[in-house]
Amino acid sequence: MKYAIILAGGKGRRLWPVSRRNLPKQFIDFFGCGKTLLQQTYDRMQKIVPKENILVVTHAAFENILREQLPDLPLKNLILEPINRNTAPATLMALSSGMIPDEGDVIIVPADQVVMNEEKFAEAFDAATDYINCYDCVLTMGVRPTRPEPGYGYLQMGGLVPATEKHPNPTTHYVKSFTEKPERDFARMFMDSGEFLWNTGIYLSKAKYISNQLIKLMGVDESMDYSMSPNISIDMAILEKMPEKVVKECSFGWADIGAWHGIYEAFANAEEDNVLVNKKSRLMVDNATHNVISLPDEKLAVISGLSGYIVAEKDNVLLICQKEDSSAMVRKLLGKIETEEGMEEFV
Repeated sequence: MKYAIILAGGKGRRLWPVSRRNLPKQFIDFFGCGKTLLQQTYDRMQKIVPKENILVVTHAAFENILREQLPDLPLKNLILEPINRNTAPATLMALSSGMIPDEGDVIIVPADQVVMNEEKFAEAFDAATDYINCYDCVLTMGVRPTRPEPGYGYLQMGGLVPATEKHPNPTTHYVKSFTEKPERDFARMFMDSGEFLWNTGIYLSKAKYISNQLIKLMGVDESMDYSMSPNISIDMAILEKMPEKVVKECSFGWADIGAWHGIYEAFANAEEDNVLVNKKSRLMVDNATHNVISLPDEKLAVISGLSGYIVAEKDNVLLICQKEDSSAMVRKLLGKIETEEGMEEFV
């Protein structure tokens, strides 16, 4: 039986001011398509996993938002983190909920990604499920880099997994190394080498296998005290610490909605393009290129003589900053605002 764990507890700080403390990015309709990132992910999972077998993990503070956005999610399928402890403990919390049997095929997915071709995604899922039913391992889905993106993780492919009677023509590789968010020059080297894939952060395994591995590497038991769990991401737990991990190259079209510059690079259609994130807003430009603009519904931005900038507005905050190194800059600016007295409403 197939099961899914959707990880929906992130803070989305790099996408401030659109992503806010009380409403982070996974709960936002970023692109004006009528559905939030979480709702899109949930719909995608329903096409490949029975609805009653989908679990969603989020922080307890977001319980009401999640129930509003996913009204048909059974209450027992909502797993609430009492405190923030990163995605590895959140995953183990879902696996230890009693909802997923040991022999279940489980797919773990972030709630804040875009998949362009859902038919190919379903095909990749079926092939990966077939593989994990033959081998004790964790399989990650990788995609071929299209640009030297420093905001993603990179998987170096090792040798092909040996052929077997059930898999006479293997297409799955061992994971040789993993590099999280490299400098752009290294990202370019990785891309040019042909040996590396982007890590999508989507993992498949038998429930008992990955649960046992997480328990072992985190030093906890199935009745873990969540407050005592180590702060470690599922990516680092699997790709750096687990013994048996493999990667399958996929071609379903993928983007991680993690930072403003990443959104620009994923959705720019031409070399001098401007990216208007919310399609319910409007943009007029004159001698302006390489910008990413995110505005409220029905708002018009008129931009002249600006190149390589982020222009993002939400409620009571307008952000204008250079796109290059924007992740670090946004974190720095947000950190300064958080320390100023009387600025809580802008966070």
